[in-house]
Amino acid sequence: MLEVEVVGVRIELPSNQPLVLLKETEGTRHIPIWIGAPEASAIAFVQQGIVPPRPMTHDLLVSVIAATGRSLSEVRLVSVEDTVFHAELVFDNGTTVSSRASDAIAIALRVPCPIYCAPEVLNDTGVQIAEAEEDDDDAAPGPEGQLNAERELRQFREFLADVEPEDFEH
Repeated sequence: MLEVEVVGVRIELPSNQPLVLLKETEGTRHIPIWIGAPEASAIAFVQQGIVPPRPMTHDLLVSVIAATGRSLSEVRLVSVEDTVFHAELVFDNGTTVSSRASDAIAIALRVPCPIYCAPEVLNDTGVQIAEAEEDDDDAAPGPEGQLNAERELRQFREFLADVEPEDFEH
């Protein structure tokens, strides 16, 4: 299994379909996963540190897990079939529970715990986002990390302009 990190939630235009973008931690491939609006909100909220006045479903599940005396040790993206990503929640006692990828990611961010991806999933769905030549005219003031994130986002938007969910079918 290869570790991935959540880059963020994006809206693919012109369809306005939300997606979560993952990136392998030891590489340059990205995995776009088209998700529903509620799951997109759940992921974006936790990334932005927004705490809703009442617990969301993912918060409830994290509380239930803790109340049972268990902990979530990791989340795994285990397969993709017909553009549908399948995941597993892995508990501290080795028990695994099947999950939608978007729910697993939302829960992993709340725990927090690592997110892993099966190599074949990354090989089948991962996309390279080529590093653009740095151009002084395009550079905005700010820390290097922000420049990289802005460049990565711009490149990913350009990629999304030409891709459809069906492109990830076998």
